[in-house]
Amino acid sequence: MGMVDESTPEAATLAPALLAWYDRHRRLLPWRALPGQPPDAYRVWLSEIMLQQTTVVTVGAYFDRFVTRFPSVHALAAAPLDDVLHAWQGLGYYARARNLHACARAVVAEHAGRFPDTEEGLRALPGIGAYTAGAIAAIAFDRKAAAVDGNVERVIARLAALETPLPEAKPAIRAVVGRLVPEARAGDFAQALMDLGATVCTPRAPKCILCPWQSACRARALGIAEELPRRREKAAKPTRRGTAFWVVRPDGSVLLRKRPESGLLGGMVEVPSTEWREGRASEIEVQKAAPVRASWIKLPGTVRHTFTHFHLELAVLSGEASARAKGEGFWVPLDRLSEQALPTVMKKVVSHALGVARRSRR
Repeated sequence: MGMVDESTPEAATLAPALLAWYDRHRRLLPWRALPGQPPDAYRVWLSEIMLQQTTVVTVGAYFDRFVTRFPSVHALAAAPLDDVLHAWQGLGYYARARNLHACARAVVAEHAGRFPDTEEGLRALPGIGAYTAGAIAAIAFDRKAAAVDGNVERVIARLAALETPLPEAKPAIRAVVGRLVPEARAGDFAQALMDLGATVCTPRAPKCILCPWQSACRARALGIAEELPRRREKAAKPTRRGTAFWVVRPDGSVLLRKRPESGLLGGMVEVPSTEWREGRASEIEVQKAAPVRASWIKLPGTVRHTFTHFHLELAVLSGEASARAKGEGFWVPLDRLSEQALPTVMKKVVSHALGVARRSRR
C-alpha cells in the first residue's frame, strides 16, 4: 500500500481541511493561546512535559495550580527542587519534574530565560526529546515541525492504513506527518491533529462521519479503522514486593526519608522500606532493614501500586519508637504530612496505616 505523500491527489487538501475543522472545533485548554493571541513558550513547554504519559483531564487542574505557584521560567528555576516535586505530586513519573527543574535552570542560565526556537536547540535541554521538541517548536514558534504523540499516531496509522504495528511504525508515521505539515500555521496544525485524535479519531468507535479527512482515510475505506494502529503484545509486568515501616514517636511524629536523587521516584519523600524486588525478603532481611529499634506489628492487608514496568506489593509493619529515637531520615508531625513530596504509592502507605489505626480505636 502506498504512503500518503505529495503525489497523493488529496494530500494538498488535507492540511487546509484539518485547519478549517480546527477553527470551528478547537478545544479550549488552559495552556493553549486563544485565536489571535501569541503562544507563551513557557506554558507550551510546561503543558507538554505534564502531558507526557498523563491525560488532558488530569493535567488541567495541576497546570493551573503549578502556573500560579511558578508563573514564569525564572520563578521555576529559582525554586528549590523539593518545592517543585511537592507541586508535582499526583502527576507521577517524577523524573519529569526533576528534568523540568533542570530545564528551567538551563533556559535561564544559558538562554537568558528564552526557550530556543528550533527543534535542535530544544532537544539540547534536559527532559526534551524528539516529540516534545517538535511540539514546542511548532506550537510556540510556528516552526514546520512534526509533533507526533499517541493521538497523532492513531490518526496517521488510519489515514495511511499502516498495518505495521507500533512501535515499529513510528518512523513511517513521523515521515507522513512531516510531509503534511503546512508552511503556515504549523502550530495550529499540530494542535489540530492532537484534537482530531482526542475527540474524533478515538481509539474505540471513531466518529468517522465527523472527520474532515474521512474521504482520504484509507483505513475507513477498507473498514479497518477501529483495528488500527496495531500494537505488539506487551510482556506481562513482573511483581516486586517489599515491606514499609510505619513508625511513630510518642509526640505523634512519623519517620520519613528522602530517596536518592537518581532512579525511581528520585528525590521524593518516602516511608522507609526494604528494597523492592521479585521474591519475598526473609524475616532476618526485613529486621535488618528496619530504620529504628521498635516492636513491630504487621498491619493487615497489602498496599498495591503499579508503575510503568512492574507491579508493587508492600506489607506494612507498624512500630512505636522512643522519644529520643533518631532513625535514618527525619520526623514529621502527622498534621504536616501533606507538606511533604510524597509520591502516590507512599500516600497509599500512609492512608493504609492511618486507616488501620482508626479502625483499631473503634
